[in-house]
Amino acid sequence: MSLLLKIRQFHIPAFIKKKALKKLFTCTALAFGCETPPIKRLPFRECLLQYALFTKEKVEEAIQHGRDLQALKSQLYQNAYQLGQELRKSFRITRIEEVMSMGKILYRILGIEFRGSVQGEVTISRCFFSRFYSSQVCQVISSLDEGVVAGLSGGGRLTFYQRITEGQECCRASFVVKEGPL
Repeated sequence: MSLLLKIRQFHIPAFIKKKALKKLFTCTALAFGCETPPIKRLPFRECLLQYALFTKEKVEEAIQHGRDLQALKSQLYQNAYQLGQELRKSFRITRIEEVMSMGKILYRILGIEFRGSVQGEVTISRCFFSRFYSSQVCQVISSLDEGVVAGLSGGGRLTFYQRITEGQECCRASFVVKEGPL
């Protein structure tokens, strides 16, 4: 595991958290075909709240206007996949353990308690967004999760089969790595 990845497991400065959230905001807004709200002068926690409200509103609008949700999910996935690929290259991620470590770091930035095993079992016991999202909003936005993890792993597949937003105590997902080396 790279030294930088090890360090990030313990402390993430606020400016790095905000930079990561801004990238996520941008790739999300692109999928919705809109601009990101102005967040430059906001503290990180307020930016996170704005992201939750923004994503909730945009998915609900898409549903209300009869937008093709599969196409939207695909665009969210593709944008997040690119973000995951960038992180994979920057942190030289080559092993499943590193994918799970980076997942834990990214989710922690977003107020999500993530636990992933090398066997591909993923558990999310606490999620900042579950207070804001309906089950349907969560299902659409989780395309971002799937895309980032696929990008981090070079094509692995994350599949949620249980969600907090569906009344469960935690989210559960399985992660399957594509054949061959990461």
